[in-house]
Amino acid sequence: AACGGTLRGPEGSFSSPNYPGPYPPNTLCIWRIEVGPGLAIQLKMETFSVEGTASCLFDRVEFYEEQDVVPAPTRGGPTRFCGHQLPPSLTSSRHVMTILFVADEGVADNGFFATYQAHNATEKTCSPAEFSCGNGECRALESVCDGWHDCPDGTDEFNCTGVSYPAFGSVCEPVEVEMCQGLGYNATSFPNIWLAIPDQEGAAEVLRDYQTLMELPCFQHLRLLICSLFVPKCTPDGGVLQPCRAVCLAAELRCRQSLGLLGILWPINCNILPDSSDPVECFQP
Repeated sequence: AACGGTLRGPEGSFSSPNYPGPYPPNTLCIWRIEVGPGLAIQLKMETFSVEGTASCLFDRVEFYEEQDVVPAPTRGGPTRFCGHQLPPSLTSSRHVMTILFVADEGVADNGFFATYQAHNATEKTCSPAEFSCGNGECRALESVCDGWHDCPDGTDEFNCTGVSYPAFGSVCEPVEVEMCQGLGYNATSFPNIWLAIPDQEGAAEVLRDYQTLMELPCFQHLRLLICSLFVPKCTPDGGVLQPCRAVCLAAELRCRQSLGLLGILWPINCNILPDSSDPVECFQP
């Protein structure tokens, strides 16, 4: 299979190189899907097996929407996937979408096979087992009226009467991971759905690897970023905040070179984080 390229038909498919065999190491493929103006793109992973780590640092698939010139994360949920669980169907809000596949030099899995089709943004294309959000995205029926906003527009929580929500007051828990204390917030919430970490114990285990970098002059910037990713700040309603993009860019600016000298590539694409300084949207001290 071709590694990347532009797909312009109203429907089509693409797959990782060598699919269904293992994909080659050190791979970077970029696909760009373009459909007619005024249409949206619904993308579905039919099979998916990509080397998985807690935060998809090594092998991963990323999805972006074209927003003028700068790619922006697709609306609704994470845009970076790895592991063996099928990602949810994604629906773009525009007629162009970019898909990035990155593989490192290590272990390779069998990759993925994806299909897409163009449809009117208002068309309902969800399966009978799914709920259709106001913007056309699909969510599992179990997510309707469960007390969490799974749709970007919150439509899965409209018209919910007599539903018992989780007690949000008890969702926040004190930050117990020593490395992440004293960063301007003292409450977090688990499980960490972005990085698939079940509890603070799991986060502490992953963060142990980073403690070897404590001697770096830029460690405080790095600590702020990785703690706000792995042990995120809890909001009063029981949600969590991702770090603002500025927190990530500050750490990258100061640490990329030092990490490079240790043979470590900068692991995070800062563009997937919210570009805002609004404390309601993301965290920065």
